[in-house]
Order: sequence, then structure tokens, then C-alpha cells
Amino acid sequence: MTDFDDRERAFETKFARDAEMQFKITARRNRLVGEWAAEKMNLTAEETDAYAKGVVQADFEEAGDEDVVRKLLGDLTSAGVDIDDAGIRTALADKMVEARRQYIEQAS
Repeated sequence: MTDFDDRERAFETKFARDAEMQFKITARRNRLVGEWAAEKMNLTAEETDAYAKGVVQADFEEAGDEDVVRKLLGDLTSAGVDIDDAGIRTALADKMVEARRQYIEQAS
């Protein structure tokens, strides 16, 4: 029974570690996409930092990416940036790749 318990604990530990890693990567992606959007809106460096933090916070409103997409689409449209839902989702996908790469580089 000890082998089974050890495997179960190892699985639970791996699951927790993977969930934490995914959370960090997603938060980094949201910061990167916030910086991307801020650039499109011609925000200052200070405004960019605050805006990127706001995008990270927006992701806590509901599960999934819809809250982030809604925030970005609303803010970019209000700022006069010509973008649609698909353009934002493409940026999210691109920034997810970049965030994952940065996380792996940091862990090395």
C-alpha cells in the first residue's frame, strides 16, 4: 500500500506544481498583452505599468479569458484602436507563447 500512497502523493504534488506554473504563465501573458494594448493606446510608461496590472487583475473576475478579452476590447475600442475580438485573441495566443518561453528561461 505504501507504493500506491507514494504515487498518489507524487501525482498530487505534480498537479499542484503544474497548476501553479500555469497560473504564473497566464498572469505573465496578461501582463504582456496589457503592455501590448497600452502601446497601441499610446500610454506613457507609468500608465502602461498601471494598465498591465489592471489587465492581470481583470482575469480574476471570472474563469477563462472572456473577462480579459472584454476589458481589452472595450479599452482599445474606446481609445480609437481598430481591433476586433479575433485580433485580441491572436494577441493573447502570441503572448502566451512568449510568457511560456520567458517562464522556462527564468526557471533555467
